[in-house]
Amino acid sequence: MNSKNLKEKILNKKAKICIVGLGYVGLPLVVEFAESGYNVTGIDTSKDKISRLLKGQSYIEDVKSSAVNLIIKAGKFHPTSEYGTVKNQDAIIICVPTPLRKTREPDLSYIVDAADEVVKYLSRDTLVILESTSYPGTTRDILLDKIEKKGFRGGVDAFVAFSPERVDPGNERFGIRNTPKVVGGIDKKSLNLAKTLYSQVVDRVVTVNSCEEAEMVKLLENTYRAVNIGLINEMTMLCSKFDLDIWNVIRAASTKPYGFMAFYPGPGLGGHCIPVDPQFLSWKAKSNLFYPRFIDHAEEINTSMPNYVAKKVITTLNRMKKSVNGSKILIMGVSYKKNVGDTRESPSFEVAQILKQLKAQLSYSDPYVASFEGIKRVPHSNINFRNFDCVLVITDHEKFDYKKMVREARAVVDCRGVTLDLKGKAKIVRI
Repeated sequence: MNSKNLKEKILNKKAKICIVGLGYVGLPLVVEFAESGYNVTGIDTSKDKISRLLKGQSYIEDVKSSAVNLIIKAGKFHPTSEYGTVKNQDAIIICVPTPLRKTREPDLSYIVDAADEVVKYLSRDTLVILESTSYPGTTRDILLDKIEKKGFRGGVDAFVAFSPERVDPGNERFGIRNTPKVVGGIDKKSLNLAKTLYSQVVDRVVTVNSCEEAEMVKLLENTYRAVNIGLINEMTMLCSKFDLDIWNVIRAASTKPYGFMAFYPGPGLGGHCIPVDPQFLSWKAKSNLFYPRFIDHAEEINTSMPNYVAKKVITTLNRMKKSVNGSKILIMGVSYKKNVGDTRESPSFEVAQILKQLKAQLSYSDPYVASFEGIKRVPHSNINFRNFDCVLVITDHEKFDYKKMVREARAVVDCRGVTLDLKGKAKIVRI
């Protein structure tokens, strides 16, 4: 079989698809392909995930269990921990995590391990796509290199591409289908096959000239956000020195119909992408003797925000003639963004750790997170705000009753601007 035959199999929905890594990126992709008529195998090293999927249960908020159950019963989805199933596949998409090490260097071990296992069982005339975020050159230097060491020629015996994942947990407006998909290949045949495959489940596929360009696209998207958030966080600190409310300043600036895009301050960066991706780029740049000052400065500011928030809490309690030691503090929201339970890289961890070290008595409320750092959980539907010396809003879940919070709380430190239009200025401190 050659690239033409593989393309025909994709178009006829006879191609067998394999997704490696069944997390926030992989599982939604599985559902999209299976619902589009493809036979999909999902590989994950987590036995618990596989067990739940086989029972038709989803562990991802954006994927309904009913959807998983339906494709399982229809025989369109086959979850497994066995990489041996790779040998029967026509297209393989790798969606494993790419975290940072404690040294802030990229941890590519998940990509390396997945690539080793995939290549071990890889058949000729297979399309292999990497979606895991990494620095420019990863697809070619790691994935293609391993494939060619097996004796397969890239673009001839195996087709290789990169497509950056664009998953926004909790976003009800944009999903896989209506979010444009960027694709880059090692050659024209690989690019064409990857475009054909994604075109079956995505409304618009955008092609670029190489895997490296596609890898850079993802890093630019999230570095853009990280740098602008860093700017607005620095402006927040400056406005505090001037005794100005940054939220009102942003609101007024946003009335300009051109040349301004609103970004908002917060307690720090969270999620897998924005705190992590710019550091991949920074690390790679420095290895090429280029020092990205914007990225590093934004990183410095954004990572300082949990400390800044903790100081706001301390100052607020001091004004009430209270010490943080022994004060009862309620943290509202501990996930990294509103209306989801994803706590990856959430700044709430560091804020809580700082306040714990200062001997504060912490509780938390989050309708999406069942446990957090051994701290007592308060049901969001029945909070008595009068029981606390200070309420700290870390994550602005829509299920919270902010009017009741401001009405009952003794003091509120608002990291998300949820109190902007509420009365009670004397007890509210916004970062």
